Amino acid sequence: MNEEVRRTHVGSVALQGLVEELAARLRRSVVVDDPLVRFVCSSRHFEDADPVRIRSLLQGRADSEIIRYVLDQGVARWTRPGYIEGRDELGLLTRYCVPLREKGHLLGLLMVVAPDAELTPEEIDTIGRASGDISAQMYADQAASDTDGALERELLEALLGASAAGRAAARQRIVDSGLLPDAAHAVVTVLQVTPSHESPGQIEVALRGALEGLLRTRTTHGLLAVAPDRAVVLQVGDRQPGERELAEQSTRAVEAVRTYLDASAEPVLGVGGRQAGLAEAWTSYEQALVAARAARRLPHLKRVGMWEELGEYAVLLQLPDHALNESLLPKPLRTLLKAPGGQRLEETLRSFLEHAGSVPRTAEALEIHRTSLYYRLRQVHELTGLDLDNGGDRLILHLGLRIKDMLGTAEDDAVL
Repeated sequence: MNEEVRRTHVGSVALQGLVEELAARLRRSVVVDDPLVRFVCSSRHFEDADPVRIRSLLQGRADSEIIRYVLDQGVARWTRPGYIEGRDELGLLTRYCVPLREKGHLLGLLMVVAPDAELTPEEIDTIGRASGDISAQMYADQAASDTDGALERELLEALLGASAAGRAAARQRIVDSGLLPDAAHAVVTVLQVTPSHESPGQIEVALRGALEGLLRTRTTHGLLAVAPDRAVVLQVGDRQPGERELAEQSTRAVEAVRTYLDASAEPVLGVGGRQAGLAEAWTSYEQALVAARAARRLPHLKRVGMWEELGEYAVLLQLPDHALNESLLPKPLRTLLKAPGGQRLEETLRSFLEHAGSVPRTAEALEIHRTSLYYRLRQVHELTGLDLDNGGDRLILHLGLRIKDMLGTAEDDAVL
């Protein structure tokens, strides 16, 4: 397992000792979670375990429903301790929650089980003094892993960068240092979120948490780089990952971000093409950026774009954002869309083009008689002035419809 990932989820021996000491003084169960409410370490329990605690200990993480419930209380923005009300239907007892901060950064959450939401002043004071030591220890543990993380990000950025010489040097350093093997296959994934109400630090933690699973598969090795609103992960392996495998892990990553962040984050994910090892990883990265644009602009992709499935969109999405506007729509198509019954005619035209101009297959798909289809196609011809038997005219209309599909948003797609 990647050492950085291991440190993220497992508390140090020193941290475990501090938690056990606090629990012994209180005679209550104590848990430390990271900012995403993922298990870091826990004390032995004092006959106050609830189903949530038991599942967390067995699974190593809380259920998504519990994570979302806790985060919805705003704990990531708390500046002082407070109670998280229990929920019987979730199997959750009330907890006293202390946000663990150091130098303004949220490192984690200290949870003390308190079913009656009543702690004595002495208990609160004990927790307050212990939380300072726990925060300091978590900060020290994180600092140790951040050094390695900074180097990994630097090397990954160089490996995926524009300079061929820089890519070659980074590849050599990555292999020589043992960070990654020079395996036969490589694929890059880009995960982006729009600015939200969450703090930048919480967004970075959420992005890291959503993509860490891609680093811990049995058949791949990986590197991860995280910025305030986007993250990039490189996976390499001796076996080429399958399309279904990539799609499933991408969907899980998007769902994880939705669990960790509020609804305004709107995550999108792009997966680049599968390339030949580290030397070609930069190509997969450039493709992943285009796939992420597709995921943001094309609702039918459901927030996940796969380069190898984009088809003609992969070409059209090379256009800069400022150029992707209604002025690109061919005038004949704009005339059609504005005409009475334009929506029905657009549907007919789209189906006709998708079925390669086959009247029988188009009529079957639209569930209309061929006579009705011929009538509609004649209307399309009269409104646009274009001949649907002409390949060039059909291409104009088909590209126009594809461009129309992409006009939903014009957000900046800056790279990592």
